[in-house]
Amino acid sequence: MLRLSKKMLFAIEAVLDIAYHASSEPVQSREITRRQGIPKRYLEQALQQLVREDILIGVRGPRGGYRLARERRRITIGEIVRSVRKMETADDPLQEETGSELGCKVVRPIWMDIQEEMMTHLDAVTIDDMCSRAQKVGIESEGRKSLDFTI
Repeated sequence: MLRLSKKMLFAIEAVLDIAYHASSEPVQSREITRRQGIPKRYLEQALQQLVREDILIGVRGPRGGYRLARERRRITIGEIVRSVRKMETADDPLQEETGSELGCKVVRPIWMDIQEEMMTHLDAVTIDDMCSRAQKVGIESEGRKSLDFTI
């Protein structure tokens, strides 16, 4: 069953943070924690899963951190949600084979249709769309602020 868990919310916020505040250097997890207030234990789990799913790239070393694995217009919220769902351990009651006839043949199919519609919508929202929203509401990008174009 699709529900917005803390891990899912934190993963979406982390990818958005990396995209929105990116500069020439990788974004370090401590910077994401500082800006978003995401507990480090949740953040590291989510970031590692996002690296395994090729949404992010982990850069090692003292100046390491995370980068998007591809352009932000090619990463959807739906991808992030699916990635986090793989790491969540709670059983999905919609997948259980037992239950009443009404539950199995009426309630669950409706709920699955709703989930499918939601995922279709989330697949249509890109990280680029989210960055545009952040810009429209006046959130300043630390990465853009630190860029210097003087010659």
